[in-house]
Amino acid sequence: MAQDTGSARPFDDFRNLVATMPEADGESVATVRARDAVLTKPPGSLGRLEEFVRWLAAWQAKPLPGVEKPLMAVFAANHGVAARGVSAYPPEVTKQMVANFTAGGAAVNQICMANDISLRVFELALEIPTPDIAQEDAFSESDCAATMAFGMEAVADDCDLLCIGEMGIGNTTVAAAIYHALYGGQASDWVGPGTGVDTDGLALKAEVVAMAVTRIGGPGGDPLEILRQLGGREIAAMAGAIIAARHQRIPVLVDGYVASAAAAILHAFDPGAIGHCLFAHVSAEPAHREVLDRMGARAVLDLGMRLGEGSGAALAVGIIRAAARTHRGMATFESAGVSNKA
Repeated sequence: MAQDTGSARPFDDFRNLVATMPEADGESVATVRARDAVLTKPPGSLGRLEEFVRWLAAWQAKPLPGVEKPLMAVFAANHGVAARGVSAYPPEVTKQMVANFTAGGAAVNQICMANDISLRVFELALEIPTPDIAQEDAFSESDCAATMAFGMEAVADDCDLLCIGEMGIGNTTVAAAIYHALYGGQASDWVGPGTGVDTDGLALKAEVVAMAVTRIGGPGGDPLEILRQLGGREIAAMAGAIIAARHQRIPVLVDGYVASAAAAILHAFDPGAIGHCLFAHVSAEPAHREVLDRMGARAVLDLGMRLGEGSGAALAVGIIRAAARTHRGMATFESAGVSNKA
């Protein structure tokens, strides 16, 4: 008799994908530790660079990990809430900036070229903004699941390090609403200047975030439902990309405040779901440090950046690649004829 699948929901596949994520490869990490112990340096002297090599080894499942084919994936979307004036820039800037990415004129283009990173930009129905989240849900469950699936398909299976970034006027308001719904507190705890709004703009953003979270019944609840009700297409797609990368054993560098919202949704669902993620930098958006603390994360860089578009993740690639090449290329005490400590 055929099994009745009539009760299946669009999110069920993603819940199963999270539940069946591969674990870190302990043997590769042990091999890295053993090699690190005999390299020509005092133990621990390279600080977090040594941690980054172990992280790469754990999730690439390679005893000699490397970064040879990094990919920057920038997801762009528009938001109905932008019509409320929560950004210093008009909504049409999203499409204009996508054209700028394509022409090679954005900051992320230059950083990717400097660090030999492939860049792909994914437009997510820019002509159809998601609804104003202060008034209605951003997605149906099926549409949210389809957008997550799109993000999964965007992950190139030949990359060895995935960077995720975003572009979308109004999306710091959307991210703040997600954080408020996940973590509680006051709406004002989670809003910041974004593209550069003034004091009145900050007050408006906090009011809109409070309206959106109140509309869905306040903080708490199923994280995937929070994504459906409050998220943007770029955030849903980045969540899908994070899931796909884990199943393909590709480590992920998460960019700033908005990209972290995708990771926060998955972390709230299952803290282990983002073990393969590093957070590239701590944004100048005031709430980002608190967000990282909530996830038990420590950023690679702290440069006072708040541009988005994957710029911080692209910069961090250079650090991760240098860590891997240092580990692979350094001589051991024995091969270099250098005396080890007594």
